[in-house]
Parts: sequence; structure tokens; C-alpha cells
Amino acid sequence: MGSLSTESFAQFLDSLKKAGIAISKEAELRERLAEAQRWRYAFQTLAANGRTIGICFEDHSDGRNEAEISRAFDEFHFPEKTRAVFSANLKH
Repeated sequence: MGSLSTESFAQFLDSLKKAGIAISKEAELRERLAEAQRWRYAFQTLAANGRTIGICFEDHSDGRNEAEISRAFDEFHFPEKTRAVFSANLKH
């Protein structure tokens, strides 16, 4: 355990949470990302379609931490498309 990819997705989710993002069914999300070979792709898919299985993201900062959220996506090398998908599905 403790592979770099596991640490990376955990650090990424922690960065989102520090920016005021609440994650419903976080344990299930973490489990799915841990099982995925390409966790960034899995995250994008769950950000877009996770609501159907109860995984969703909610901005508890009311948009005040947008720069921190962007910084997390940049730091973990997500494409702009993923950030757009995440933002479009973010509950405020």
C-alpha cells in the first residue's frame, strides 16, 4: 500500500476539502479512486456522473475559495476539461 498514486489522490481530495469542498460518500470515492489505474480519469468520471450513486461535491465556501480549488487542479496536473466538469457539477 502507500503507492504514489494512492497518496496523490488522497492529497488531492484533502486539498479540495481544505478549499471548502464537502464530499458526500467520501469513503466510497476514495475506495473507487484507490482501485482505479488512472485515478485522474476516474475522478473526472465521478465528478461528472457520481451523483447517480450519491457521490457529489458541494462548495461550502460559497465560491470564496475558487483560487484554492484551481490551485489544487493545477498542482495535480488535471486538464482544464476536468476542472470545467467539476465546476459544472459542483453544488453551491
